[in-house]
Amino acid sequence: MSPLLWIPGVPLFAALMLMAVPGTYKVVVRAVTLAATAIPMLVALNLLAGFDAATPGEGGYRFVQEFPWVESLGISLKVGLDGVNLGLVVMGSVVGFAAACVSWDIRERTKEFHLLLLLMTGGILGAFVSLDVFFLYVFHELALVPTFIMIGVWGRGERRTEAAFQITQYLTLGALIALIGLIALYLQSGAQTFDLVRLTEHVRANPIPEARQVFIFPWLLFGFGILVSLWPFHTWAPLGYGAAPTATAMIHAGVVKKFGLYALLKVALPILPLGAKAWLPLLAWLCLGNILYCGWVAMRQKDLNLLIGNSSVAHVGFVFLGLASLTTTGLTGAVVIMVAHGFLAALSFALSGWLHAQSGSLEMSRMGGLLRQLPFAGSLMVMAMMAGCGLPGFGSFVGEMMVLFGGWNSTLAICGGAVSIRWLVAAAAWGALIVAAVYMLRGIRVMFHGAVAEAWTSVADLSGAWRKLPYLLLLGGLLAVGVWPRLVTDPAGVSVRPLAEAVERSRPAPNLAVSAAATAPAVPPAALP
Repeated sequence: MSPLLWIPGVPLFAALMLMAVPGTYKVVVRAVTLAATAIPMLVALNLLAGFDAATPGEGGYRFVQEFPWVESLGISLKVGLDGVNLGLVVMGSVVGFAAACVSWDIRERTKEFHLLLLLMTGGILGAFVSLDVFFLYVFHELALVPTFIMIGVWGRGERRTEAAFQITQYLTLGALIALIGLIALYLQSGAQTFDLVRLTEHVRANPIPEARQVFIFPWLLFGFGILVSLWPFHTWAPLGYGAAPTATAMIHAGVVKKFGLYALLKVALPILPLGAKAWLPLLAWLCLGNILYCGWVAMRQKDLNLLIGNSSVAHVGFVFLGLASLTTTGLTGAVVIMVAHGFLAALSFALSGWLHAQSGSLEMSRMGGLLRQLPFAGSLMVMAMMAGCGLPGFGSFVGEMMVLFGGWNSTLAICGGAVSIRWLVAAAAWGALIVAAVYMLRGIRVMFHGAVAEAWTSVADLSGAWRKLPYLLLLGGLLAVGVWPRLVTDPAGVSVRPLAEAVERSRPAPNLAVSAAATAPAVPPAALP
């Protein structure tokens, strides 16, 4: 049996087990949740240690296993691992375990909360290991639905109902648009299968006509883009994360939000290369909205969670820029950012949730001198905020640099000609180096320096190895990607290089009438009447 089945299987099976556990057995509920998230993390770390991207299996994937389900439609439960989803599976499993560790602050309806937490974790990990487009979508929906419930029931703040309503509207709309695109892709491909490997191979041998690719691609781009908070459809994210329980914000911002980016990279780009070439110039423009506009909004925030939420949306812009570059370096950098940002977002929201539990507020003006009062938690938050503005040594720096270098040498087809996007890259670099530095350094100055605020004089720092463990795990992952990026870049580069080359080689199907006229023998002048 493939070890990949354990990664989503254990949390989902544990969720079923919790249904039989009385709600009053809170210790048992927490123990089952911790064990069910620790096992996938250990399995994923073991796969990372022994992964060899140079010896891929079927379609470039390893540990492949398939269970046919609806054979008439070509639907099967199929799992596999390559250099792209390897980092996402490891990151997602670590974040899931860390989220289970910090969910100690849930006092009411503990059983229901942990059951939904396991569904979120198992669902998104199942989406990342799935090689069947149908199950890839279903697993994501399984992870998405608990988000609405958890914000509405266990959320915080006066705007939690508004946040739950808005995030439900946006994410349901995005999922519906993406579903329409996937159905159109299935019907137009002619492959009669949802198997991602067979579907990709069939379409490469029998390309979908260019006009149909150009029609289908925007459904996937904007459907998955809304799920990822593509500007200007991003407003749900900062508000939703600000109202979400700590564990929910960690998993959704860190892991679930990567699904749309992953689906664009693994489904839309390789199967619809001509559609990608037609629409990616627009994506390159929109990603500046994420990087610059959301960065400017973050500069105006007074609430820590809203600052982190807008910063998270800004980081997504760099992933979109990497996808738009269509270069091996840019695509690899996009994968690095996805992995690094998963650790960063989870660490930031875990710490902000702990600070909120201590003071009941995240208004930065009420804080001050936290490094004196909270040396451990304060130091972790300073490192997280420095990583958020691209400080070398953290994974986000590596990914952003690769995206910028990949985009610098990239050209996009605009108005029938090849146009360099170097000025877009320069604007993105300004957003990363200047705008992000301003709001992060300002936040550090207000929160951690100066005199200790009166509200914090009686607050104790994080203590005990168990309480510190989830934060150290997330920080360790962020530092590991930054100090030894080859953990992600080597396997990811092997997997995205064929994709970049295939998209580069793709050309529009020739016009048959023009081709016939061009190849017909010329009529000699003497034969003319």
